[in-house]
Parts: sequence; C-alpha cells; structure tokens
Amino acid sequence: MTPRATMRLQFHKDFTFADAEQIVPYLARLGISHLYASPITTARAGSLHGYDVIDPTRINPELGGEDGLRRLVAALREAGLGLIVDIVPNHMAVGAENAWWFDVLKHGQQSRYATYFDIEWNAEDKALRGKVLLPVLGKPLREAIDAGEITLARDSTGAIARYFDKRFPLATDEPGELAALLAKQHYRLAWWRIANDEINWRRFFDINELAGLRMEHAPAFEDVHELVFRLYAEGLIDGVRVDHVDGLSDPARYCRTLRERLEALTPQRPATVSRGRPYIVVEKILLRGETLPTSWATDGTSGYDFMNDVSAVQHKAGGEAPLSTLWESVSGRSAGFEIEEQAARREMIARSFSAQLESCAAAFHRVARAEGSELSRASLRRALIELLAHFPVYRTYATASERQAHDRPFLETAAAGAKGTGLSVDREVIDRLSQWIATRSDNPEIAALPDRAVTQFQQLSAPIAAKAVEDTAFYRYGRLLSRNDVGFDASHLGTGATEFHDCVLRRQSEFPHAMLATATHDHKRGEDVRARLAVLSEVAHEWADAVPRWIERLPPLRRDQAGALLPHAADIAILLQMIVGAWPLNLRVNNTAARKAFADRLAQWQEKALREAKLATDWSLPNETYESAARELLSSLIERNVDPAVLNSIVAFAERISAAGAVNGLAQTLLKLTVPGVPDIYQGTEFWDFSLVDPDNRRPVDFAARSAGLDNSSISDLTTNWRDGRIKQHVITRALALRHSNPQLFANGSYEPLAVRGEHADRVVAFARRHEADVAVTVVPRVASRLLVDGDIAFEPGAWRDTAVVAVPVQARLNVLVGNELAREGEDIPVAYLFGELPVVLLSSRFPES
Repeated sequence: MTPRATMRLQFHKDFTFADAEQIVPYLARLGISHLYASPITTARAGSLHGYDVIDPTRINPELGGEDGLRRLVAALREAGLGLIVDIVPNHMAVGAENAWWFDVLKHGQQSRYATYFDIEWNAEDKALRGKVLLPVLGKPLREAIDAGEITLARDSTGAIARYFDKRFPLATDEPGELAALLAKQHYRLAWWRIANDEINWRRFFDINELAGLRMEHAPAFEDVHELVFRLYAEGLIDGVRVDHVDGLSDPARYCRTLRERLEALTPQRPATVSRGRPYIVVEKILLRGETLPTSWATDGTSGYDFMNDVSAVQHKAGGEAPLSTLWESVSGRSAGFEIEEQAARREMIARSFSAQLESCAAAFHRVARAEGSELSRASLRRALIELLAHFPVYRTYATASERQAHDRPFLETAAAGAKGTGLSVDREVIDRLSQWIATRSDNPEIAALPDRAVTQFQQLSAPIAAKAVEDTAFYRYGRLLSRNDVGFDASHLGTGATEFHDCVLRRQSEFPHAMLATATHDHKRGEDVRARLAVLSEVAHEWADAVPRWIERLPPLRRDQAGALLPHAADIAILLQMIVGAWPLNLRVNNTAARKAFADRLAQWQEKALREAKLATDWSLPNETYESAARELLSSLIERNVDPAVLNSIVAFAERISAAGAVNGLAQTLLKLTVPGVPDIYQGTEFWDFSLVDPDNRRPVDFAARSAGLDNSSISDLTTNWRDGRIKQHVITRALALRHSNPQLFANGSYEPLAVRGEHADRVVAFARRHEADVAVTVVPRVASRLLVDGDIAFEPGAWRDTAVVAVPVQARLNVLVGNELAREGEDIPVAYLFGELPVVLLSSRFPES
C-alpha cells in the first residue's frame, strides 16, 4: 500500500510503542496515513536510534517488545493508519550481546555465522589468518596484559576473557600464560589505534562497533529478514525503508529479491489490511545528475534528493559571489566545495580506510597477475586513491552478471580527474582500473577475480564518500551552511523554478511514489534553520559586511603560540551562521535562562562540528585547549552576554530575516505536500524546526502542544501569532486533508508547471496537479524577502506589482488553506491577490471533506 503521508518517529527506551500509541489520534487528525518507525529490532541496550542492531529476529524489548508493537498496530489500524519500518540489512553491532558475533568469535570459520559477516578470513597478514581483528583495547595487547586489565572468568556461555565490561569467548581455556591462551583464539585483541590500518572485516563507515553483513549470502539474508517477512505477512507492517543500501555488495539484486519476497507474501496478509503493492524506499544519496535505477524495483529514495531540490530553489544564485568572497577572506580556505571535498576524501582514505584500500589494491593486483599484466600493486594503489578522490557519486553498481551503462559517465569523470591531478599516477593504470570496473571480463576462467575486486571497490567508495562529504567537508565548508546537508550538492548554491520543475518531473516519471523529506534523523540543521539561512543568499552583501565586524568586536579571544586566534575565524564565522539561523523565535535577549539553554544546545553542536571537521580537534584526539576556547567564546557571547552590543546586533540580524525564513519554511512545506511523491514529516516539525545536528534533532517532542494546536483558529490569529508555529501545522493539516479527499489527484495526477509573468516572475513557483475532473494548484514565493513587511510574513501592498500566474485552471477556485472562494475574472491571477491572506496558496476544485 502506497502511503499518503508519513510521520517519522524515533523509538528508544524513553519513547516506546506505548508512547506512540497515545499519539495515534493526533496523527490521524493531522492527516498522516502511515507511522514511519525508526528500527524496531533489538539494538544495544539504551540505543537512542536503533541502528546498532544486535538481534534482527526479535522486536526490541526496550520499546515494548512484540506485544507492545501489536498493541500499537491495533491502535493504528483502528484509526485507519498503517506502519512502515526502517530496516538495517547492512550491518550489526558487535560485542557479546550479539549472539551471532559471539558465536563467530568462539568457533571461528566453523561458526554457522562466519559467512554472515564480511570478514577476510584469508588475510595477507599471517597473524590474522583465520582470525577476526578486535581493535578494542585502550593500549597495546602486551601492555593491557601486564596491567592486569584482561582477566579470565566463566559465565553462562562458558569460559571467557574479560576486558573491563567487554566479554570474549574462549574456544579453549587450557591453563597457561595469558598471551599464549589468547593467541589460540579465533580473534586477535588489539589496540584501537591500529583498526584503520589492519582491520580485516568491513565496518559501517569507520565505526569499529558496527560490522558489515553479507546480504548476498542467502542464509544471512533469510535470517536478517525473517522477522520483517513475518510482520508483513501478518499485516503488521505495510512496507520498509532500507537503511544504507549502498553498503550492500549488490543493491539491485537485494532490492529486487526483497520486493519479490514481500509480494509473494501479500496474499497471506489478513483481509482487513491492504493487499496492495508493498512500499519499499531506500536510503540513497543521489549526486551530480545521478538517478536511482528503476531496475531496482523500489518506490524511490527516502527523500534526500527532494530535500536538496527544495533547498536549492529557495537560494538566490546571485548571492554566490559575495558569500564566496566572504568565506575565502574569513577562513583562508577555498570557496570551491570540490577542493574541500577532494582534500577530505584523501584524508579519509589515508586515516580511516587504509586497510580496505590495501585489500582492494591486492584484489586488483591478483586480477592483473591472472591476466598477465605487469602492473605493480603500488601503482594500482596510487591509481585507486586518485579514482576515489575524484569519484563524483557514492558508488557504481557493477555485478557479477553485468556492468551498468549508467555508471560509465561517473567513471569517466573520476578517471579524467585522476589523470589531471599532476601527480605521478600512471594513466594506463587508471585506464585499466576503469576498464575492469566498467566492462566485465569475457574470460570465464578469471572473471570471478575482477568481479570480487570491483565489489570491494564499490563497497569502499561509498563509505569514503559519506565520511568525506557528510562527516568532514560539510563541517569545514562555511560559505552557506543551509547548503551543507545530507544529500545536498554544496558546490551549487541555488536554482530557479524551471530547474525545480525539471527535477520534479523526472522524479514523477520514474518514481512517482518516492518519499519526500525536508527533515530527517540525520540532518545537520533543522528544516527551518535551513529555510532562514537561505535568506542570507538574498542579503549576501549585508551579511558579508556584518560578519567581519562581529568577529572584530567579539569578546577577547585566546591566541595560540603563533598568535593565531582561538578559535579560528572560520569556526567563528560558522558559529555566527548557526546563531543567526537557529535563534529561537521566542527568545528575548534579556531572558538569561533561555539564553543559557540555547548556548548549551549550541555548545553540544559546536563540539560535534569541530570534531567532525577534524582540523583543530577530532574525536580520536580531542584538542581540549582549542575546544575550551571555542566553548568560552560561545558562553561569553550568548550565555554571559559580556558585550551586549555585539549580541544585540547579531540577534537583530536574525530577527530581520526570521519572517522571510518562516515564509520559506511554509513554502517548502507546501511544496513537499503537493508535488508528486509521499511527504514525510519528521517528528515535531509540524511546528517550526530550529533543531541542530543529532542528538539535538532527536529531543523529546511536545505532542500535547501540537495536538492542542489543531484546535480551530482563525487565519488572522495564525498569521498574527505566526511565531508559535501553528500556522505551519495549519498548512500541513489542510494540505493533507485535501490529499485524503482526493487521493488519486496526488497519487496519480499530472504535474504541470505554470508560467508566471511580470516583474517578479522569477520569485514564484507555481504548478497544477490534475486528475480527471479534479485540479489543485500550488503557488509559493521564492527569494522574496525584500517584498515582505518588516518583521511580518505578509507582503507589502503593491510589492508584487504586475506579477501574475498564467493560465490557472478555471476549476481551481477554492482556497484550501484559507477556506474561501476566489473572485476570479480570468485564467491569469495576480500573485498579490493569491498571497492576500497567507504567503502561500493551495487552490482546488473542491474543499477537503471535513
């Protein structure tokens, strides 16, 4: 069953199935058709996200277990709602709590689960052959033994070795010297610092606590999905969102198999629930013209691509030059994101993926030897580094049966970039690597060798891209933070309405039911923070004048031994953006307690941002001097307000653009709710979302306040009190009511861009949806901050001048958001008239049913 609209909820021990059951009536009133749950299988104790799965065969008891899930689903079904769940096929958490992993450590290659995990049992390092490297020690093994930190004991599983709270099974516990005993095990305990260079199993990114799974191995696939299939067959869930599909060896085969298995189970579902097509979306980052292959048989992505599209159309491309100049002058770094990305890719390869790179080079070296090519392993390694550094997308999708034609342009781009570096890289080696990746060998005797090597390359390029772009470069590059988010193309500041329409039309033609997101559990900044920061692209010159003044006037800063500012000016500039973008609408400067609360949230974000950037400090080796200087600056500026003139000036700028940011927030919301696709509302974002990066964006949601917000309010009340967020909720509720009344219109209706004429034609996005006799028309402003009344979300009288939407379908007479009928005299409608009561408009041929 294709959802009409979803709400993503984050489950954990403090928000359980029972808690979700209490808000089902609210979800129904809001207009949601499906609850969209974070992972619900058993994760590590206390997990706040559920992606660290330890048992995929059981519902997490901390959430209420299967009984709690059944009660929640019963409440959902009674209210007419369904359930979509997030599944994690790529990895599991390691440790004694994971019975599969524990069994592998105890029995080695003889374990039933030895082939479930992506372990290189035949490692080149003789010390690791037949063993699993466990980089868990805080010091080298010999030092840990000498310090008495590793002890022997017995528990219900048998003989074990203990290292603080960690337990490791002993395949043999024959008495003797401890080091000799440990050497006989199927694992090798090691210092955590060697992980990146010597790890012999695939991790999730570079996280030592998460081990990659082999979904290409049929028994592993069956065991990981046993519960999912049962829940679907019993009618408890209606579909899935697949986490990190790019981590799998063959995403296409996986998705098709998942689709086939779920559809085969559909006839078993109870007659009381939908037996329609199971809904399947994948978490996939699409970059630089990349499209999701239709051959995967999915309904589309989980929405990062739409998030990028709607963000780009709200940025003024003309702001790029002054913002770039500002960033270069303040930071001393390049204004080009590509340069930042390449540098980050090289660093991640060297520091986090050295072992996988060596393994990949060795795999291709075996291919070369088998073919009789005299290519050295060192030359292959150098060429691989350059290809990975210049790769424009996350990965290619070659398989053992075919090489994908749509991968070739990306390979060509990477190869051209690799050859153009000016480094001593053999161009013939790059060409040979590209050929192996792009073209399958026609020699059946050796074809398996390049297939395995290409798979390793693809499972290496994806995490390198993620770590380099999302978790490094986005925290270093501060031209405009609203364009630095998961799935975004930070090198591209803004687009026009035509480009936006093109993206929507392409998505509709290929994936008309893809999920549409504007906020997620992984976003770097809340959707309304981004919407407000987008306004800076419209006032770029003013921003460029203000930032250097603020930095110069800030409270006294520390300096290092070389005389450089602590924190660096680049980090201060990024902090200033965050203050302006996230300053709460109800926060007054004289409210000391509220200032402290905001400063505390910012401090948590700041620590993560500085460590993820990996420039002055990082997670593995925190620079306390630098971090304390950054905390001190933040505290003195906001919490203690040591120089009120500076803070007042910053807050005044934030307040100056806040109304325009709110209009952007309403516009992106209405676009998400009315373009082709399935709109997803992340928990709590039906009010203004000024959250920061996780864990800030996973804070408890006040659903009671949101439920109260649904009580009838007049349009004048909502617009007068727009700062409380109820106006955003009103737009959501009314638009979802229309989707509920006209399901075919939004599920299968056409998408028709509408022309706009007049002086401000480029400041409007307008389109019609049409299905048989039903019509809906959406009109929203873009980059229109200078047309607003100061401090209000209303437009100045006469500001739109002669701007009008052309050829609006005559049936679209009813203003859904306001509840009245237009006084129309023709097909062309003045924008000023449309935006007379609200700064966004949704017209329809009929009102939603009450």
